[in-house]
Amino acid sequence: MEKKAGKEEAEAVELLGKTVENKQIIFKGYIEGIPKETDMELRIGKKLKLEKVPKGSGGLLVKNLYLSCDPFMRGRMRNFTGSYIPPFIPGEVIEGFGVSKVLDSDNSDFKPGDIISGFTGWEEYSLIYKTEQLRKIQADDIPLSYHVGLLGMPGFTAYAGFYEVCVPNIGEYVFVSAASGAVGQLVGQLAKLHGCYVVGSAGSKQKVDILKDKLGFDGAFNYKEEADLDKALKRHFPEGIDIYFDNVGGSMLDAALINMRINGRIAICGMVSQQSLSDPQGIHNLIQLITKRVKMQGFLQSDYLHLFPRFLEDVTSLCKEGKITYLEDMNEGLESGPSAFVGLFSGKNIGKQVIRVAHH
Repeated sequence: MEKKAGKEEAEAVELLGKTVENKQIIFKGYIEGIPKETDMELRIGKKLKLEKVPKGSGGLLVKNLYLSCDPFMRGRMRNFTGSYIPPFIPGEVIEGFGVSKVLDSDNSDFKPGDIISGFTGWEEYSLIYKTEQLRKIQADDIPLSYHVGLLGMPGFTAYAGFYEVCVPNIGEYVFVSAASGAVGQLVGQLAKLHGCYVVGSAGSKQKVDILKDKLGFDGAFNYKEEADLDKALKRHFPEGIDIYFDNVGGSMLDAALINMRINGRIAICGMVSQQSLSDPQGIHNLIQLITKRVKMQGFLQSDYLHLFPRFLEDVTSLCKEGKITYLEDMNEGLESGPSAFVGLFSGKNIGKQVIRVAHH
């Protein structure tokens, strides 16, 4: 491992002083409705001299290797400042979670050659000055791209949401929507490892087959083929649902509410069915929270960052032991970013959507 780290550092130092063409994905302007590829543009031809980071800045110069496509980024395309994260700036580079290699550092926590994960720009090279939540990745045999998925924000969202919000018990009935996505696939597998009965919903026959055959779900269904979601849930959960891990909101949440068992828990993780609507639909069956004494809670993974080291240790071990399978949908090249991101909202991706910007 030391030899590899030395090679990474030498390659990083070698790039300094060179002038490169820094491809970028630019956010064009605020949107209503579902994101389109034309809401972003690829900027080519901007030259960047890879110089040492200014002294006293505490910043890093990095080469981006992998970028993450996540539904929460849609919220940053609105001109709305009342959220937990500010909107993108029109005309500026889009940003998101990524895995990067440090080329130069004015920060004692990082050195050239280090591989890090955290917020970065959708571009080939970035200067990062907000370094508080960057994390150094220790070299091992787990794919680096997993650090924007299984071992990154989506994986931690699944872990914190399932264990801290859902508080599972052995033998409980668990339903996961968008179950083949970046978060849902891990929730289902953690639930199975915990001794629960697990059913997932997804948007194609191929995804349903993957849930049952590759990820070990007890059952799965294609919501697009169900005329009545309430009946679909009653078919899979004749005795009701103890835990619903909700990634979609809308009519699926409404149907799940009717099928909850007494003292059930609903973790509200995402609302991808409503995320692109300027007039989101309401929920009709909230009376079930009273009659069934159901707890429904929204959450952000950032609320639980004190648990991140434990999560990393637990899930890394499960991955290395072959007890967890993680599916990625890998797009090659920064230029594929807009189509990869837009595809999230039509269910085009199978598994965690990642863009490979460069081979390290």
